[in-house]
Amino acid sequence: MEEWITWIPGLMLGVALSAGSGFRVFIPLLVSNLAARFGLVSVSDDFGWMISNTATFVLIVASIVEIASYYIAFIDNLLDSIALPASVVAGTLLTTQFLKINDPTLQWGLGILAGGGVAGTIQAGTSLIRLGSTKFTGGIGNSFFSTFENILAVGISIVSIWIPLIMGVLAILLVFWMLKKLFSSKPKKPILQ
Repeated sequence: MEEWITWIPGLMLGVALSAGSGFRVFIPLLVSNLAARFGLVSVSDDFGWMISNTATFVLIVASIVEIASYYIAFIDNLLDSIALPASVVAGTLLTTQFLKINDPTLQWGLGILAGGGVAGTIQAGTSLIRLGSTKFTGGIGNSFFSTFENILAVGISIVSIWIPLIMGVLAILLVFWMLKKLFSSKPKKPILQ
């Protein structure tokens, strides 16, 4: 019983960062990389490669390219088609790297379910909002939405390093709220019957 209690901080940190990867795939990975390099967090032994110089360089370049690409009209909607599976992978990595569990099946299972699930749900929600923005504004509103997503991804990622338990709970609540909104929307009755 005591063993699972030691997993909670790492799980909540991973879930919180995964929420950020639902908005931007690479920013939370970069923030966790830099936080680990500066000794603010520690990763599992198997994830030492995540804090290498090569990983830092690749994540910086990928973050810049991702941010810039979302400001190009209609490219942003194309990116959403690959961002969903990419965010699930990023969320899985973000959560799994902080779970110091000896059983790899449990470690990766929790990473996939918790981190991948949170990231995928948030990414799916933002994709639907972006699609609606494109439809109603002809793509003009997408740059404002992209800026908002960038701010959320950076803000969530940085704050998660300092208060992971609170941010993890908030991420889980956000996912439940999004799922409730998605599944509780009732079809509108026709005006004329």
